[in-house]
Amino acid sequence: MNDEDVIKRRLLIDGDGTGDDRRLNALQKNIIKWCSSTDSQEESQLSLDGMLAQLSHCEFTVKKSRRVAKMNAIELQNYQDLSKKIKQDIEEERKMIENTKTALIEAKIVRKNKMECDILGKVINEQPDRIETGKKLDQLKNELKNLKKCRTQIEKKMMQRRQQFYALVVTIQQLRDIVEEDDSITPTEVINDEPMEDEETTPVSTVT
Repeated sequence: MNDEDVIKRRLLIDGDGTGDDRRLNALQKNIIKWCSSTDSQEESQLSLDGMLAQLSHCEFTVKKSRRVAKMNAIELQNYQDLSKKIKQDIEEERKMIENTKTALIEAKIVRKNKMECDILGKVINEQPDRIETGKKLDQLKNELKNLKKCRTQIEKKMMQRRQQFYALVVTIQQLRDIVEEDDSITPTEVINDEPMEDEETTPVSTVT
């Protein structure tokens, strides 16, 4: 067994940092002493009961440490899944923004064409048959009006997407800071923050 394995085993045994490793050493010495003891049967039974109580406490600590480690692993997986989903959402928003930009460019081209048609309509309006030409000009003006309205809607939608994208970026940065903060916490620090309990507590359900 190398030094790393020894350290891991000691951390597992001394889960709460309250000297459970020393308790095991003391329990081992008490067992050896009890085996070679010449005390009366009553005193020997009392010593045995005490050692069994110590052993039960150590077993409880080991189970608790394992449960905490399992819960930490589940939390880490939840953070990873959430990070993956956020990346997917960002990619979808990026594609949506690109599509909106393309639509805006097309709308500008259409507007430019409509403006050229408007100019041409004015020239035609100066020619004979003004009534028919005027009707066509009114139609072109209505189309241009609708186009301007469409452009306004597109620009409004694009502004909304930009705000949503900024909110996503801020959320991602906050989550990334949380993940980095959690990753920077060593197992010893996590274990030291756990309160020592006399009885086994019910595992806390992880919010996904």
